[in-house]
Amino acid sequence: MRKLFTILDLYIIRKFLGTYIFTIMLFIAITIIIDVNTKIDSFIKNAAPTSAIIADYYLIFIPYFINAFSPLFVFITVIFFTSRLADNSEIIAMLSSGLNFDRLLKPYMISAAIIAASTLFLNSYIIPPGNIKRIEFENKYVRSKKVEFDTHIQLEVEPNVNAYFDQYDSYSGTGRGFSLDRFEDKKLVSRLTAKSIKWDSLYHWTINNYTIRDFMGMKEKVTSGEQIDTVLMIMPSDFLISVNDSEQMTTPQLKSYIDRQKKRGIGNNIQLFEIEYHNRYASVFSAFILTLIGVSLSSRKIKGGMGLNIGFGLLLSFSYVLFMQISSSFAVSGMVSPFVAVWIPNVMYAGIALFLYKRAPR
Repeated sequence: MRKLFTILDLYIIRKFLGTYIFTIMLFIAITIIIDVNTKIDSFIKNAAPTSAIIADYYLIFIPYFINAFSPLFVFITVIFFTSRLADNSEIIAMLSSGLNFDRLLKPYMISAAIIAASTLFLNSYIIPPGNIKRIEFENKYVRSKKVEFDTHIQLEVEPNVNAYFDQYDSYSGTGRGFSLDRFEDKKLVSRLTAKSIKWDSLYHWTINNYTIRDFMGMKEKVTSGEQIDTVLMIMPSDFLISVNDSEQMTTPQLKSYIDRQKKRGIGNNIQLFEIEYHNRYASVFSAFILTLIGVSLSSRKIKGGMGLNIGFGLLLSFSYVLFMQISSSFAVSGMVSPFVAVWIPNVMYAGIALFLYKRAPR
């Protein structure tokens, strides 16, 4: 342990993680007060139980909020406690004793790695199951964001089998204007059309007022009926996509869902899922980038005191969050790919980090 970490390393790591926790607690307290104030009318109007508000919402909301803004908290933490070290001339003393700036970065990067790894693990495996309860609570007692109706739905049921709904309503579990096409060697061999189709459970569907046309060369066989039960490897959740669905999936589930939807031909409606997937990894690197920016920016003692560093750091960090939101909206609109949209802020701020790193005191 002594060979890996010096007393100075442990001192900075302790300061980093301690200030990080303090910053989170401060922001959580403020955020919860604001959130309660904005949602109290909905809680009262919808008669939300106090136990549900605490257990199913706020206890889950806290880790969700921490994880969502972890890079921001890391940056504010670095700016705050490094500016304080610089203001107390501790940074100058470290560098004057022969410690170079690159060596000074070691405990910072170790702390950032601890936070980044914890964030990735929580966001990939722990928080998504909790989000199921949180989102259910919001849909029931605050404002529902669940998609219950859609039109002109087309997707691949299985290889060479395509389904189409003119419209689908999840309240009744019924689709209108349904058709099912089967292909062999890129040729249509069978088409089922139905006035309506009703979802029962899992992959079980009931088709009403149907007509089946089987094409056999120049011949055509027509079969009609009132009702038929069948198994289709699709569910309403495959095409009724809500804005919060991606937050309820672990990272392996998210990757599997994206691949399956693309295979079924619904790739244009899953940008939010791809953004969520790439953002979980981009946030790991953003922790290191923002840490480097924070140390490089705040390690120099300036006449204005640490208040100027903190103010500029907050401005820079909020601009980063704003830029992430703007670039994500480009992906949702289809202007750029989700991968590019998520990583553009990291690439841009990595350039800023390198510029500030070169100008940092040595």
